[in-house]
Amino acid sequence: MGTTDKPIALVVGAGDHLGSAIARRFAREGFHLVVTRRRGDLEKLSREISDIGSTATAIHSDARDETQVTELINRVESELGPIQVVVFNVGGNVRFDLCETTTRVYQKVWEMCALAGFLMGREVVAKMLPRSEGTILFTGASASLRGGAGFSAFAGGKHALRALAQSMARELGPKGIHVGHVIVDGLIRNEATAEFLPDLYASKGEGGIIEPDDLADIYWHLHTQPRSAWTFEQDARPFSEPW
Repeated sequence: MGTTDKPIALVVGAGDHLGSAIARRFAREGFHLVVTRRRGDLEKLSREISDIGSTATAIHSDARDETQVTELINRVESELGPIQVVVFNVGGNVRFDLCETTTRVYQKVWEMCALAGFLMGREVVAKMLPRSEGTILFTGASASLRGGAGFSAFAGGKHALRALAQSMARELGPKGIHVGHVIVDGLIRNEATAEFLPDLYASKGEGGIIEPDDLADIYWHLHTQPRSAWTFEQDARPFSEPW
């Protein structure tokens, strides 16, 4: 890696759908993207960002691992430059009836949703505080607000992430750091989701599935809000979604 004169946005959980869409959205605004995920292809996203006319650094990193998170943030700040925006977009959505939910499953989902968000938040805030500026955005879900049958692990993790985001926003807002939480209340267009929930996915019809690029616009708008009118929490759902 080498230093860049572009502002830097870090997307933790740069998956093939929403995470990639968020990265492309910031790339179109001239950001250098640092895109991370625990495993999986990052080259495709890097090429897409290059095609947009921006630049990217792809790093495989486990957001649940304290050492890896610390090394990631330190590496970006020392080798590339100051991080202006962080988006925490790690998932963890699984469905198990309560008695089928093992301790390992519950703990892993909590680590992905909550612990990883805490580790990322703590490490990047330590860099942002001396500068008195920065944006930190968390991806939430319907499960952030209400637990559903079969989703005890996911709801527990997402409730915890929302509480973390609220605490951070109250602590850091007066210090110049904008913390936001996006509640995604609906299905995002995603082949894995279609396979995971085929009947529900098929029932949504035209316009009933959230398009990742449309959702990514919300993250950009949150980042660009003036300090006099910051939003902490914004929900998004398709027009036909009951709520």
